[in-house]
Amino acid sequence: MDLAYLWFWIVGFLFIGYFVLDGFDFGVGMSLPFLGKDDIARRQIINTIGPVWDLNETWVIVAGAALFASFPEWYATLFSGFYLPLLLILLALIARGVSFEYRHQRESLTWKRGFDRMIVIGSAVPALLWGVAFANIVQGVPLDADHEYVGSLLTLLNPYGLLGGLTTLLLFFTHGVYFVALKTDGQVRADARALAKKSGLATIVVAAVFLVWTIVHAASVQAPLLLGVVGFAGVAALTLIGSWVANLRGREGTAFALGAVTIVTAVAALFFALFPNVMPSTLGAGSGLTIENASSTDYTLTIMSWAALIFLPLVLAYQGWTYWVFRKRVTRARIEKAALVAH
Repeated sequence: MDLAYLWFWIVGFLFIGYFVLDGFDFGVGMSLPFLGKDDIARRQIINTIGPVWDLNETWVIVAGAALFASFPEWYATLFSGFYLPLLLILLALIARGVSFEYRHQRESLTWKRGFDRMIVIGSAVPALLWGVAFANIVQGVPLDADHEYVGSLLTLLNPYGLLGGLTTLLLFFTHGVYFVALKTDGQVRADARALAKKSGLATIVVAAVFLVWTIVHAASVQAPLLLGVVGFAGVAALTLIGSWVANLRGREGTAFALGAVTIVTAVAALFFALFPNVMPSTLGAGSGLTIENASSTDYTLTIMSWAALIFLPLVLAYQGWTYWVFRKRVTRARIEKAALVAH
């Protein structure tokens, strides 16, 4: 296989990993107003991702670095054309990270609530805008002959793009609520299961419309991997429904696992719909970016391939070990005990 094509799928794998891992992080953050009835409950919710949120977030750095090195033309066009949405994502991630670190520095409820709001906003903005960005990449954006984006922010806020953003927002939210139910006990756990029952239905409806629209778009542009788009979209639909059913039956681990499979297959469907393009243009095929005209040299890709072969398994092993170490539930009793010791 040509190394450029291999790296297209590696970049896809890295973004899938990011959306699965940081996706439920975003969902946990967005669930605070719905599940955090008091400060103990909010601390319980935040502590479910306390040991792993920053590790999850590094996936986007690796994905961005891989994109820069393997497809510099794609990287340049994407980050210049989508500058404002990506800047908003970056600022939201910074605000979110700061809030996790500073929230517990004072006992003032006003102080804590302020950072809680920043966590919610810092989780919701990326969850929405990543969907908008990827939907527009798949659909195509106006690129001129020099592969420069000639649209505006409003160009990206088209119906398909906004539907993509709403889909990722709801999908990450529901996946995060599954995680809260899996990792907590008591009232927070019961409330999370009840909330996932409602949000899961909304997610199923919105995601179904988005996936069908994606299939129709892929068919209209005669995507060479159309069968893959249909197949992955179908699996995503089935696992999304399965996760909702598992939650109804109180099988939190199964619900969370199926939610992860849903994100994996849904994002895979987008990359199958995009192939062999990396950034199609609505101004004509000649001005769009493809895997071949956007990639680095074979020498660069060869070095990167050896680096990925050596280091990627180590990263996956370390992340798996981290989740194993922090696999226990975050109980309300433990949070209350810690609060008493602190006082």
